[in-house]
Amino acid sequence: MEDVLQELRKKEEEELARRLAQKHGIPYLDLARATVDLDSLRIIPEKEAGANSVAVIQSVGKKLQIVVTNPDRPGLAEVLDNLTRKKYEVQLFLVSPTSLKKAIDMYKEIPKFEEMISGTVDVSKAKLESFVATFHTIDNLKQKLAQMVREKDTRKASDTLELLLSGALAVEASDIHVEPGVSTARIRLRLDGVLQDLVEMPHATFQLILSRIKLISEIKLNIHDRPQDGRFTIKTKGEDVEVRTSVLPGPYGESVVMRLLLSKTIEMEFEHLGMQPELFKIMQHELDRPNGMILTTGPTGSGKTTTLYTFLKKISSPEIKIITIEDPIEYHIPYVTQTQVDAARGYDFSNGLRSILRQDPDVILVGEIRDFETAEIAMHAALTGHLVFSTLHTNNAPGTIPRLLDLGVKPNIISPAINTAMAQRLVRVLCPKCKTEEDATDEEKKIFEKALKEMPPVYSRPMPEKLKLWKSNKCEACNMTGYKGRIGVFEAFLITDEIERLIINNPSESDIRKKALEQGMLTMFQDGILKVMDGVTSFDELNRVAAE
Repeated sequence: MEDVLQELRKKEEEELARRLAQKHGIPYLDLARATVDLDSLRIIPEKEAGANSVAVIQSVGKKLQIVVTNPDRPGLAEVLDNLTRKKYEVQLFLVSPTSLKKAIDMYKEIPKFEEMISGTVDVSKAKLESFVATFHTIDNLKQKLAQMVREKDTRKASDTLELLLSGALAVEASDIHVEPGVSTARIRLRLDGVLQDLVEMPHATFQLILSRIKLISEIKLNIHDRPQDGRFTIKTKGEDVEVRTSVLPGPYGESVVMRLLLSKTIEMEFEHLGMQPELFKIMQHELDRPNGMILTTGPTGSGKTTTLYTFLKKISSPEIKIITIEDPIEYHIPYVTQTQVDAARGYDFSNGLRSILRQDPDVILVGEIRDFETAEIAMHAALTGHLVFSTLHTNNAPGTIPRLLDLGVKPNIISPAINTAMAQRLVRVLCPKCKTEEDATDEEKKIFEKALKEMPPVYSRPMPEKLKLWKSNKCEACNMTGYKGRIGVFEAFLITDEIERLIINNPSESDIRKKALEQGMLTMFQDGILKVMDGVTSFDELNRVAAE
């Protein structure tokens, strides 16, 4: 019974704090659902904090998150003015007396620690090189992280996050996933498009790291029931790496995904995208054209953005003006004017595209065609002397035309506007240090024989008497995955007179596909078959990504 009464009193106290927060116009926070960083706590001395019912619970550099029970309390203004004079940026939260007591009680743990940490995500070149040397494999990183989370040392939150970020950079991960479960939270890294388990941590450690991530990403600490997005920068001596953070509420806590926007992703040259020589020549000719549209399609994570940026870099020169509209801008390209969608201000793809056309561009990149209005404006731009690049969500290249028709675009506009429709996927490249060659099975021989027989003559090659295929293995160089890096498999067709006449009759995807194949289109699967035969990737990987 006493426990029930205590719970009721706690609820009443928190509800009163919530109402006071609304009255004073500052966010409410329950420290039962947030964490207190001990190094941040010591910014205000314990005696001063207790006397004025105030505490610093989180800090990154000069940014502080401070909790109070009453913003009008005598003496508090002097404490805050003192912090402001020291160039701190203060964000206030109102908490209940019980929550504040939790923070004040934690001062007892501070004497255990002598070091101060800056709270900034600032990784020196020496430290990053040390991480690469020490944690050059994902197994080494797993062991160190597991050791840190077992120590249950609240001071380690910043250290753990820094190790996690540095380790992700060292193994060239593209994403970090932090996923809370019933009793623990799991961390996974995406390497070459595939998620790898890293470590599980107690909920208490997860909450502390979540608070650090929210703070450096400038995401609201006191919101737990709706999605939030933010950004931060990992500063290294060589380059600054932008990180895009997404927080999503779930039944066991907030799930976090951090995307590391590595500059090497867009350092790919047009020649190294992975196109077969015949398709490469076709696309080279299409990029030299002064107008028309090139559409690339595929699911999220299929490399469309990298391909389009590579096209822009290929044609970029002082003689032409290139403008993009993206959602969001992922990588910054020199000598290209980039703009970002901002729906809250009415700057969406269609409105942005209208504005871009008034800037007299030669080349336009539209991040994605999502609706009829954007499609129509982009098509008209392609018809009036502009070279337009964009993406569309379809499964393959022939699906581009039915998708545009579904959006409401008129057939007589599609045909003259589009030059090329292309689709792509990314397959992992076999690790050159550990891949092994084996005899193909009878089933594999039948599949390869059929694929080679159906290929357009310009791409086809004779079936070997003894078909050998390269298989993945494991070594430290590839983090025991068997693969290192990714390359594209493509299919593309030109809008010829025959296909133009077909479009007028509102064709199905199969109709377009049949005609494109007749004209010599190599499918993504066939492109992959050639890459498997060349030892670039494995047949298992091709089936995982682009099976027919």
